[in-house]
Amino acid sequence: MARKAPKPKPAERRASGGASLSNRPIWSGNLRLSLVSCPVALFGAVSRRRDIAFHLINPATNNRIRMVPTDPDSGPVNRSDLVRGYEFEKDRYAIVTNEELNAVKLDTTDNLDIELFVEAAAIDRLFWNEPYYLMPEGDGAVEAYSVIREALVKTKRIALGRVVMHTRERLMAVEPSGKGLVAYTLRMRDEVVDAAAAFDLIPAERPNPRMVDIAERIIEQSEGPFDTSTFRDRYEEALRDLVRRKEEGAATVEAPRPEPSNVIDLMEALRRSLKKPPAAKPAARKPTPRKRKKA
Repeated sequence: MARKAPKPKPAERRASGGASLSNRPIWSGNLRLSLVSCPVALFGAVSRRRDIAFHLINPATNNRIRMVPTDPDSGPVNRSDLVRGYEFEKDRYAIVTNEELNAVKLDTTDNLDIELFVEAAAIDRLFWNEPYYLMPEGDGAVEAYSVIREALVKTKRIALGRVVMHTRERLMAVEPSGKGLVAYTLRMRDEVVDAAAAFDLIPAERPNPRMVDIAERIIEQSEGPFDTSTFRDRYEEALRDLVRRKEEGAATVEAPRPEPSNVIDLMEALRRSLKKPPAAKPAARKPTPRKRKKA
């Protein structure tokens, strides 16, 4: 009797039509909600493995160029002899040693402690950063993991907590997604440019209500489901085709250029987009002359 193949571990699973999870977690520890705790691991939800990367090559030797640290006065130097410096004025640096950096760095923690629960709409999209898959570690963690996920589903809340990864403290937002949990790092307040200040130079103007109505009707006509399979990186595809042709020794070709737009006036374009030819009116029937009765 044939034996069943063992189920793949979470790190070995591949999403349908997408990239596979990394074999090693970025962070592992415990997800803690008051007295409920379970072992979890963070895996990157975004992969850059398929990106095309180029190296600098010397065409005379076909050797890859190596970047050598160089002092403008003394010439090449060993990277191991260099120290870090913060430029507080033009060409003036505060030197910081490794010992000083180690004294202020935070130790990596083994816990992701949930501190607060908020509605999803309460977090501005500007603050959402890198996504991760938060996976249970081991069969014993699934029950507690499921309890936390189901509680977030029913309360329609997002959990906020802090974790230290790679010596940096990061604010994490955890939300349910299907059978699992997705965690996002959140940007700090001083990392995000204030939207009001950014848009302050835009002059205040009340749009024409008729034009807004036309735009709304265009939006309604173009509504549809969000399908990620329809979004492709055309530049990346052109690069892959270029590399494939170079490997095969074929002549290179240029990527097709987009057709130039003939739209000059936005308002006129809105009118034309909804303008339909008038329906043809039926030809008017001529009245039938009545016959006069004989006296």
